[in-house]
Amino acid sequence: MTTTDPHPGAPRSRTIARVAAVQALFQQEQGGGEAAESIIVQFERHRLEGGEDSSFDDGQAPQADRGLFVTIVRDADRNRESILRRLEPVLPSGWPLGRLDPVLRALLTAAVAELMAAQAPAGVIINEYLDVAHGFFSGDEPKMVNAILDRLAREQAPNGQDA
Repeated sequence: MTTTDPHPGAPRSRTIARVAAVQALFQQEQGGGEAAESIIVQFERHRLEGGEDSSFDDGQAPQADRGLFVTIVRDADRNRESILRRLEPVLPSGWPLGRLDPVLRALLTAAVAELMAAQAPAGVIINEYLDVAHGFFSGDEPKMVNAILDRLAREQAPNGQDA
């Protein structure tokens, strides 16, 4: 038996949650480190409330998996220092964290938080964040995201197994 998606081509709820988490982490950084819980509440009230007809173009994150969104933002905030320490050595030479585009930094922070939590296979997480990266960037940034996350996933995998 096969099922069909009632909204073909519509973004998936977990992907939408990841996009919203990247936006929330970007907002947190740009706002001078506002508390994660405050940003979560703001997003729940103003960005995640949209109905089926709302869109990213309207500043909404329609049909996001709220649980995943909250988990990513909280984990990224709680583990920020550890995440940044893991990112520093795998960035391309000449590209310290401070030089990265703030959206790219937020995206990598969210992705590494998910990799560290290991609640989904690393390959799934990497592919999801590649999709998110393509939504934000049209240059080589998605390739950089892929290389960085792949390396971190391989380093994290037990006994050098493929991530």
